[in-house]
Amino acid sequence: MSKLFFRSTNGQSPAVDLREAMLAGQAPDRGLYFPETFPRLAQDEIAEFAKLPYREIAFRVLRKFSEGIIPDDALAAMCRKAYNFGVPLEVIHYGVYLMRLDQGPTASFKDFAAQMMAQMFGRFLQENGRQLTILTATSGDTGAAVAHAFHKIPGVRVLVLFPIDEVSLSQRKLMTTLRDNVRTVAINGKFDDCQAMVKRAFADPDLKHIALSSANSINIGRLLPQSVYYFYAASRLAQPGEPIVFSVPSGNFGDMMGAVVAREMGLPVRKIIASVNDNDAFPKFLATGTYQKISPSRNSVSNAMNVGHPSNLVRLVAVYGGQMDETGRIHKQPDLAAMRRDVFSSSISDGRTRDSLRDFWNQYQILLEPHGVVAWQGFLDWIAVEPLGDSPAVIVETANPAKFPEEVEKVVGWPPDVPAAMEAAIKLPEDFDRMGADYGEFKKYLTDRHGI
Repeated sequence: MSKLFFRSTNGQSPAVDLREAMLAGQAPDRGLYFPETFPRLAQDEIAEFAKLPYREIAFRVLRKFSEGIIPDDALAAMCRKAYNFGVPLEVIHYGVYLMRLDQGPTASFKDFAAQMMAQMFGRFLQENGRQLTILTATSGDTGAAVAHAFHKIPGVRVLVLFPIDEVSLSQRKLMTTLRDNVRTVAINGKFDDCQAMVKRAFADPDLKHIALSSANSINIGRLLPQSVYYFYAASRLAQPGEPIVFSVPSGNFGDMMGAVVAREMGLPVRKIIASVNDNDAFPKFLATGTYQKISPSRNSVSNAMNVGHPSNLVRLVAVYGGQMDETGRIHKQPDLAAMRRDVFSSSISDGRTRDSLRDFWNQYQILLEPHGVVAWQGFLDWIAVEPLGDSPAVIVETANPAKFPEEVEKVVGWPPDVPAAMEAAIKLPEDFDRMGADYGEFKKYLTDRHGI
């Protein structure tokens, strides 16, 4: 098998291999890297996954992208180290399941990608003797997952930007209590302000002397590991070759793009439900063909999804033959009919989120948090227009309810149990910097703190 290459969604940068795509994060033309062609898994290969543990499925999926870059024995060792926690699949009712992605070190689905990325970055930097600054914006869980995964990784410095008023206490403390090579900055603004500052820094010629990369979902290294749990769920819940439905709460659309990657690699997927909160730019685009980003983004109880312009829409548009630039301008319309056939999206208000959380607990005695509830309610919206039939369906729960104790207690009347690691972090003293949503101020900070 020849080495796989990645191209920018803006089409103005040279193709690169996995190593360079990950280390760069964003392409020089401000586009996002995406595979030139998707490697395919044969149906008999996918059928074998039913007998394999998660770490082995991860190895077989990821080696399709890493062949010629990472030796198989090294990749297998990375998978064993990264995936030492479970992926519970709970029955909601017949044919409908809950996939809990909250068993990792920061109780978030972001751990699945961050743990693998950190090991890959560490290997790549050791190979070429480079130092790198990981610059990432977070709307909630990415910052904590990245900070923990890259903490004390040789050759890596980590700088995380987060909106001060839009992350929960536990989300914040899981990243602001670390030291060493990790630094966090609270921005007096929105997630979109944080994301815009990060993207601008990557493209700033004045900062070329600082080797910068990303670890949020603009980096292709985030999406590829996130495709694995869709293969895993299907291997446990669907018959070989049977199409499956996934309902994924969507903010920056990296998680749902993991499902798209799995589908493009050959996993039979009937529908991807990508529901959002009040930031409804995508469902409106899907309905009308006109894209209008939400600026400023709207605050919702599902705070990690407070994204007015999802970065990964450029990749989704590319899958369907279109082109969108980083500002949201569409240069070539995608095949909207095909997109509508494959993807469903609805906007779930805070009122519906709270009502659905309460109803879900009362009916099934399973506790969700606001993001998982958006996935559940989006699934209900979809089956109201397209009956599920015999297809298995998976609702993706992306974080532990203990990350949102005030909101959960407000709805069900009692606080959720707190995982031990999170409880320990909440008790630790914080250390973070603050600044306004001003790029000039951030640029000076980045230059002054180059050593972090």
